[in-house]
Amino acid sequence: MKRIFTEEFKLFISRVLPFVLLLILIPLISYLIWMVLPAKEMEIVVIDKTVPTDTYQEHQTLFWAFEYMKIQNKQGQFYAKDKDYFGFFPDESPSFGTPRDLRELSEIEIKEAATKLDILYFADTYGVFEDDFEKEPSDEISKKIYGGLNRGDISLMREVAAQHKTIIAEFNTMASPTPIAIRTEFENIMGLKWTGWIARYFDEMDTTINADIPKWFISQYVEQHQNTWVQPGPGIVFVHENGTVEAFSNEVDYLGRIPKIRTQRINQLGFKLPEIVPYPDWFDIVLIERDYQVISYYDIDPTDLGKEKLRSMGLPRFFPAAVVKNVGKGQYYYLAGDFSDMQNPLGSPHFKGLPMLWRGLHTVSDFTDRESFYWNYFYPLLSQIMDKTYKENLKD
Repeated sequence: MKRIFTEEFKLFISRVLPFVLLLILIPLISYLIWMVLPAKEMEIVVIDKTVPTDTYQEHQTLFWAFEYMKIQNKQGQFYAKDKDYFGFFPDESPSFGTPRDLRELSEIEIKEAATKLDILYFADTYGVFEDDFEKEPSDEISKKIYGGLNRGDISLMREVAAQHKTIIAEFNTMASPTPIAIRTEFENIMGLKWTGWIARYFDEMDTTINADIPKWFISQYVEQHQNTWVQPGPGIVFVHENGTVEAFSNEVDYLGRIPKIRTQRINQLGFKLPEIVPYPDWFDIVLIERDYQVISYYDIDPTDLGKEKLRSMGLPRFFPAAVVKNVGKGQYYYLAGDFSDMQNPLGSPHFKGLPMLWRGLHTVSDFTDRESFYWNYFYPLLSQIMDKTYKENLKD
């Protein structure tokens, strides 16, 4: 009987089959596993006032993680990044958008909201400014349209704290443009203190090469430092709320090129995170009360000259990056960086094992890759926080 399959056909199948498995079978299995996993009911209120576009870049990573972890609200629905938050909702109107604000809720509604929720998450309260909607941004500091913590936010926060629920806050939650009185209330509830300083890494301080350094920073630095500028190369800029600015030059004021987030491999809190992660974005420098535990901290590896500068600025050698304290059955987390910020979409969350795959494809040391920080540090941190909170709620 004549052979049905030739040797050439068998060879072709043997070469194609692995790709078929890789491209079809494995994703299908991954999707089916995600589908059959049980949903987790958690009521979460997210506040994000920095939403100038429909990329939702300050909170879209949170909602991706919620859906991947199958976290649903009490109605059995996944959280939608374009509607399930309090903050600014951009549109094409002359006012550029509409705020959905907690000040619109009555005292009774605030208490009801606090009673229902499991987590209050402050993603970003910096806000939106006229500059965000200009084709060519101005060199001057832009006029605010909407932003900053307000009385409604604090009212909900106080009620949540009184009920010992979990609160998570990221930079920028309490810095400018939040009024000082409101910020003080936030600090008192959370048990921490902002030093007034924020900082950020730039890979090149030569202003003829790097146009990303804010012009207002350049002019203020030159004015405050006898008409001088820093040397070319990597650097870290520091900005104080009172207008004081400072800059650290690599190999002069600090070593190691870029700020690093360090986490002890074996820590009391049980968080499994990389020991060293480079961090190139904005962060604020805070002081914490003794009942906080440090999950991770910033290390800029200052030289002796850098240590002198830090002392003159009233800053410690290390800065908290992620901290937590227990409050009854809940926890307060403060993340002193713009951790959830991500402009690019992350794709479908409906495949089990995706975070592990992306961690393998994004090198932790590549600080130019924003997704690398998300997959290697922030998603693992966030998923462990959510898992701890969910398990704690199950005990009630």
